[in-house]
Amino acid sequence: METSNPIFEKDFVENLLPQKFPFVMVDKLYSYTETSLVSGLKIQSDNIFFHNENFVEAGLVEHMAQSVALHTGYQFYLKQEPAPTGYIGSIKDIEIKELPKLDEEIQTTVSILQEFGGITLVDIVTKLNGIEIATGQMKTVLAK
Repeated sequence: METSNPIFEKDFVENLLPQKFPFVMVDKLYSYTETSLVSGLKIQSDNIFFHNENFVEAGLVEHMAQSVALHTGYQFYLKQEPAPTGYIGSIKDIEIKELPKLDEEIQTTVSILQEFGGITLVDIVTKLNGIEIATGQMKTVLAK
């Protein structure tokens, strides 16, 4: 799903993430439900993962992980509670088909597959101009 108007942008989104500049890899929140989220990132030249005219693989994986963290952060924001720290428990089946270029914007959809006892399994799809460029699954664990 390609969404055109974010509901929240950079400053608000950054407050929901545990990462801080220059390591923030999400700058927009397009949509949120209890079981999904669509985030965005415009590729800038000062991004630490921008090299040789591309947003590199590690940046895409970090963007995907931070999109999951954004879902958790926004969920706790809505409950007016501080978000707990979360950790990536596993990364599975990551496939990267294309690397974004300068000034391109990627959108990532996070879909919750399972959630139990602070452990969440998600499916993640990143698109560029409506075309799928990266997919994978992650398992995250909330700190007790």
